[in-house]
Amino acid sequence: MNLFSFFKKAEKTGTESTIDSKEIVEDVQASNVESDIETTLSFHPEWNIPQEQEYVFRFLSNELEPLKPNQISLSGIDIDVEPANGSWLVKAFLRSSMDQQISVGEVELMLLDEEGNTLASDEFDLKELGDLPARSARPWVFVFAKDNVFAETPPKENWKLAFNVQSMVPHKLELEQAWEDGLSDEQKDGLAKVVEGLPKLKPREVNISGFQVKEQEDGGIAASVFIRNGHSKQINIEKLPLELIDATGDLVATGSFSLAPLSVKANTTKPWTFIYPKEMIQKETPDLSRWTVRVPEQQ
Repeated sequence: MNLFSFFKKAEKTGTESTIDSKEIVEDVQASNVESDIETTLSFHPEWNIPQEQEYVFRFLSNELEPLKPNQISLSGIDIDVEPANGSWLVKAFLRSSMDQQISVGEVELMLLDEEGNTLASDEFDLKELGDLPARSARPWVFVFAKDNVFAETPPKENWKLAFNVQSMVPHKLELEQAWEDGLSDEQKDGLAKVVEGLPKLKPREVNISGFQVKEQEDGGIAASVFIRNGHSKQINIEKLPLELIDATGDLVATGSFSLAPLSVKANTTKPWTFIYPKEMIQKETPDLSRWTVRVPEQQ
C-alpha cells in the first residue's frame, strides 16, 4: 500500500467534522472520562513509512485539537487532483476518542465547502482503513472519482469531509397518509418486505419500480410503483412523465403527471399509483403479464 506517498505537505487546509460515536458504531462502551481527549497517531498495518514521511504525519497529528469523549471525527488535511483521471484525492485523519478499538463499515462521505455546499460525495468502505485503536488518528486518502465531484476545482481552505449519517440508516418504506389510512397492517408489512428485497440503491440514485397494474372499468390503467430515493436529502417531484411498457416491449400508455409536489424523504421508498385515462392508452390489448414504467428519454 503506497497511499501515504500522497502526503507531502506539513500544513492543513481542511477543518474538522465530528459526530457522536453512537451514530455509526454499534455497542459503544460508556466512558467515565469527562475531559478532552488527545488522539495518538496510528498507521495502517500495511504501511511502510520512511522516517521523513513519518515526521510529516506526526507534525500534522500533533496539530489536531482534542476531542470530546466518544466522538468520531474526520479532520481534513489537503486535496490534490489526479491528472490522469480527474479524481480528487482528499487526505484526512479518521479519529476516535473512544476507549475501545473500532471498525467502521460502508458510509457515504461528503466534501463540503466553507458555506456547507456539497462539492463531492461518494460511498466508502471504511473497513479498508483497518481496525482503529482506541483514542487514535489514522491518516487516509479518500478518492472521489470525477463522476462524483460537482465542482471544477477543489476548495483552497476551510473545507471539511463529513459523514452522511443518513446513509447508514436502513432504507425503509414511507407512506403518504392516504396509504397509511387505507392499508391494513398486513398490507403494509407486505410492502415493507418487498422494499427490503429490492436491489440496493447507489448514492444519489432515484429510480421507479412497478409492483402492481390494473385495467380499469372505464378503459384506463392504474400502475402502482415504488419511487425510490437514494439521496441524502428529501426530493420533491412536481411533474413526472411516465411511459407504461408491456411484456412485449410495446408502449401501452404515456402521460405527464402533475404532483402537489410529491415528497420522498432521504433514503426511503414511497409507493404511488398513476392512473392513465383511456385517452392516454395507445395499445388496446396489452400483455401486462410483465410490465415496467420508465421516464421517457428527452428528444
